[in-house]
Amino acid sequence: MLRLLAPLGAVLLLVSSVAMAAEVPTPERAQALLFDAAKLGRADLVPALVAAGADVNARDARGFTALILAAYNDQPAVLDALIAAKADPCLPDRDQGNTAQMGVAFRGHDALAARLLKAGCDVNARNKAGQTALMMAALFGRTAQIDMLIAAGADPRAADASGRTAASVAADQGNAAVAAKLTK
Repeated sequence: MLRLLAPLGAVLLLVSSVAMAAEVPTPERAQALLFDAAKLGRADLVPALVAAGADVNARDARGFTALILAAYNDQPAVLDALIAAKADPCLPDRDQGNTAQMGVAFRGHDALAARLLKAGCDVNARNKAGQTALMMAALFGRTAQIDMLIAAGADPRAADASGRTAASVAADQGNAAVAAKLTK
């Protein structure tokens, strides 16, 4: 429980210190708070944290950018604030190579999927296993995202490192309707 409260406490501390103009956090502290703000939906803090030296494209200890954290946690206002602050929506995470687009396909955040598609990233970007956002959407039966991704140019014939396509991923999950849709 304390672990969950720590980020919230840190963000509240920053808000009070910025509001009182008592202290500007160090760039290192601003960076940590930016990751917390991304997860917690505190878009209002993004400009102040960037001004205090937070790098919008830095990766946290687990290899995620603030934008990936905002997308994964369904924080549209933070995603918009980060993009406005020049965060790169196309950067993958450090370890697996997953993009924010892949994260929203995994989590099922359709509105964020649409926002990210407008950012102009490669719709066929691959992670280190050769998987695409379309494959992840197929894995979880995210039909709205499948439609969006295909309309944006996603290649349903692309195969991952093990030779699986989005259709075969859907079929392996027992989702024949999605597999059929992807083979048309």
